[in-house]
Amino acid sequence: MKLTKNTHSCVRVDRGGRALVLDPGQFGTGDELADAEAILITHEHPDHFDEGRVREALEADAATQVWTTGAVAERLSSGFPGRVHVVGHGDAFTAAGLQVRVYGEYHAVIHPDVPRIANVGFLVEDSLFHPGDALTVPDSPVETLLLPLAAPWSKTQEVVDYVREVAPTRTVDVHDALLSPIGTAVFDRMVGSLTPSENSRLEVGDSTDV
Repeated sequence: MKLTKNTHSCVRVDRGGRALVLDPGQFGTGDELADAEAILITHEHPDHFDEGRVREALEADAATQVWTTGAVAERLSSGFPGRVHVVGHGDAFTAAGLQVRVYGEYHAVIHPDVPRIANVGFLVEDSLFHPGDALTVPDSPVETLLLPLAAPWSKTQEVVDYVREVAPTRTVDVHDALLSPIGTAVFDRMVGSLTPSENSRLEVGDSTDV
């Protein structure tokens, strides 16, 4: 599989001429959705789900399908019968020719006064895991962990301990749009020095094999 980093938490996975996109949020450009057969959305927050651009992608290609939480599916329900699928913890499905398993139920706690919402993580081909906005640990080995590097709901200690618990072969930074280059370097150095996993940084548009 070829993994391409897009803005913030959005990544694209290509294999055999077919493409799957995870978490196309409002910080992206829309180019990442071009020709995507499948769109996977972990939760409803706008930095992970840009409703307008997802609708445009569904309208542009009748073969494109979405897998997501109930809240996101409800917002997309009109106009796309049979193409928007609600999934939850323990589910499995095939999207763009790739096997996907679903883990997790809730978004991480931002603050006690902020209601929690549903959040699901996606394990692609038993290899690549995108947790969304939660520190979910799959019950299966992970080769490449898409690591939420910095968020209003996390701190460095939790991020480091999460990598240690999942124990992936390597991490690739996501959820990083709120960081300056200086901040990104600090976070990467901490994760790299305190965990045994290889820490990888891809700039927007960069790709790597996974």
